[in-house]
Amino acid sequence: MGYIEKIQSMLQNGEISCVELTEKYLKAIEEANGELNAYVTVTPEVALEQAKQVDEKIKRGEKLLPLEGVPMTLKDNISTNGIETTCCSKILKGYKPIYDAKVWEILKKNNAILLGKTNMDEFAMGSSCETSCFGGATNPFNTDHVAGGSSGGVASAVGGDIAVFGLGSDTGGSIRQPASFCGIVGLKPTYGAVSRYGLVAYASSLDQIGPITKTVEDASLVYDVISEYDENDSTCEGRQGEPTYDTLNNDIKGMKIGIAREYLEGVREDVKEAVLEAARKYEEMGAEIVYFDLPALKFALPVYYILACAEASSNLGRYDGIRYGYKTEHYEGIHDMICKTRSEGFGEEVKRRILLGTYVLSAGYYDAYYKKAQNLRGTIIKAFDDAFKNVDVILAPTVPMTAFKSGEATSDPVETYLTDICTVPINIAGLPSVSVPCGFNKNGMPIGMQIIGDKFKEGKILNVAYKYEQACPENFKDTKWGVKL
Repeated sequence: MGYIEKIQSMLQNGEISCVELTEKYLKAIEEANGELNAYVTVTPEVALEQAKQVDEKIKRGEKLLPLEGVPMTLKDNISTNGIETTCCSKILKGYKPIYDAKVWEILKKNNAILLGKTNMDEFAMGSSCETSCFGGATNPFNTDHVAGGSSGGVASAVGGDIAVFGLGSDTGGSIRQPASFCGIVGLKPTYGAVSRYGLVAYASSLDQIGPITKTVEDASLVYDVISEYDENDSTCEGRQGEPTYDTLNNDIKGMKIGIAREYLEGVREDVKEAVLEAARKYEEMGAEIVYFDLPALKFALPVYYILACAEASSNLGRYDGIRYGYKTEHYEGIHDMICKTRSEGFGEEVKRRILLGTYVLSAGYYDAYYKKAQNLRGTIIKAFDDAFKNVDVILAPTVPMTAFKSGEATSDPVETYLTDICTVPINIAGLPSVSVPCGFNKNGMPIGMQIIGDKFKEGKILNVAYKYEQACPENFKDTKWGVKL
């Protein structure tokens, strides 16, 4: 039984009231957040009001909806009507949206309990959560290490048991990488399976909202709820097929699990060994391991950074000090005001990516960079399509290393970009992937592996992940923080 089902069982059986449970989590946030820095906004009034509604429903003898009464959190780039949504950037401090993101609208209808908004890299640009204007979230396994990025606050909160689950966004690995660093589960759904309406855009053709949870079962439950069709998002198709929760326990005997040799290149030895040990475990369960070549992967990182930065330079053009957010105090004329507002309001990493994106879209460089990257994107998509003709899922490391120490990412940003090398191909191709803990290094820091599927095959990858979770429960550990159920 996952954490969500356990909580709902406790609530339904009267072992604890929803108000009591919510107060426990709010107290745990108060005690732990000083060190974890996972939350940038805590919403006790909202949480307790929702909890009272759940308790009243239980008193009436009504059955709880999926996720009802479960304390959770949202990354700070998911719009919440009347609740500050800053993207952890100075330029949006004080901004309160006038509408809800579709995913929050769905969760609100299901009476999930919003504890607050969590920390992130500024505008989701980063791999450590340290580009946040609030300072970085830390790793619940060792607070000297980063939680990962950009959804580091969600991962720190869930890994530190100060939220049962959270929603993050994944543009190039921003759900899976922090989940891997924090020893928990992160699901990046197929592009278009979950509505992006109300997600503050970084790179619109790559962004996808997904759940970060303690267990695969919980990830499945959350995904099944939030993967609704949305007419407000022209790219959203919603979940295809039956709920993934119904297929979690399917037999994987005879399933072909592929390992692309390129995914193991440049990966630290302890991470590589943990992933290969997981492959051996799957063989014991009756799956067939198939090694194959995927040479197109070598293009993924440059393609990703060209396309993502190009889209970011366009999407972030709206922050000019006129319509909302931060505005410089001293200026002469409108052009000076916009220039100073953006220079003062954006952090260094965001400015770096805007400049890079503007450069690759400019006259004389568009064909050489942006157009070539789009063509190579087609090559990568075709390579994955061909791979899935021969294998059911692909097994790979989530990140080439375990969580690094705080401060290392900011000293060498280009080196930090390389941490995305295993995750960005999935966003380029629009595929689903789930990161699952598969061991620990000699210092006790978690190692993650990802299971990649063909489009809209979330049920299949979650089934494969669940089977591993059941076979290797020792890789799913609690930390010293937060609420213990």
